Amino acid sequence: MEYQKILDTIHDEMSYRDVSGKVASYIPELAKVDRRKFGMHVYCGDNQHFNFGESKEKFSIQSISKVFTLAMGMRLMGEDLWDRVDVEPSGDPFNSLTQLEYESGIPRNPFINAGALVISDILVDQLKDPKQELLDFVREITGDDDIHYDKTVAASEQATGYRNVALVNYIKALGNIKCDVQPIVDFYFHQCSLAMSCEQLSKAFMLFANRGRLLETDKKILKPKTVKRINALMQTCGFYDEAGEFSFQVGLPGKSGVGGGIVAIHPENYSVAVWSPILNEKGNSELGMKALERLTTLTGVSVF
Repeated sequence: MEYQKILDTIHDEMSYRDVSGKVASYIPELAKVDRRKFGMHVYCGDNQHFNFGESKEKFSIQSISKVFTLAMGMRLMGEDLWDRVDVEPSGDPFNSLTQLEYESGIPRNPFINAGALVISDILVDQLKDPKQELLDFVREITGDDDIHYDKTVAASEQATGYRNVALVNYIKALGNIKCDVQPIVDFYFHQCSLAMSCEQLSKAFMLFANRGRLLETDKKILKPKTVKRINALMQTCGFYDEAGEFSFQVGLPGKSGVGGGIVAIHPENYSVAVWSPILNEKGNSELGMKALERLTTLTGVSVF
């Protein structure tokens, strides 16, 4: 497959001028990002790399981090984790509170904010230093120690994240949060502030394309059964209330973040990350979704 030729075609076809969305503004630091940024990186199962644009520039990965914390939570709890969080698409915005009352404080899935906050509670409860252990995990699966929290973004989220604080308090009132609220939201705001490039993200997500093993060393990090569960959730729940549209258009498991990043995988073939900070009304990168649709169209290959 001539991936570089395909990526060059995508780059030539698309521009930030062709989309009408907006950069995320509810987190003040994200509103400062240049809307013209556009990068893409493909990491193949034979260790080849292909890219264009700002593929090496770091950005706030936001909800993409929920895949990493879910993987850590599943290593700690196994199938027992599903007593605390469900596996169904929500059909509601990512920060919705409405379903929790009807469903006794059990979030619909681990990728909406409520679900990710329950996962944060698990990690805060069971790990000595969850922020450091998350960094260690991401650095290990990328083989790259130059991955850090963006302290400015974390502080910006702390200053404005009232709805997430409300979610934790509400879930705690319904009996599904064990720890104090402050350490949970502090960890959550930090995980969302992780700064990574498309290249680093594609390396990290190769773990989920390679049955839980690091591609370069063959070290086992996750059980194949765990990877199966995570990939299924990315397919059905990875794009807020637009997961069906992404599956329909692109045909790959993936995860998005309001920082404008999207990562997707083709199991046993490649992982791909794209970044464009212009978001559609559902909170997903408008140009990123178009680029990934073109990737699977031009390659003629998806999971379907």
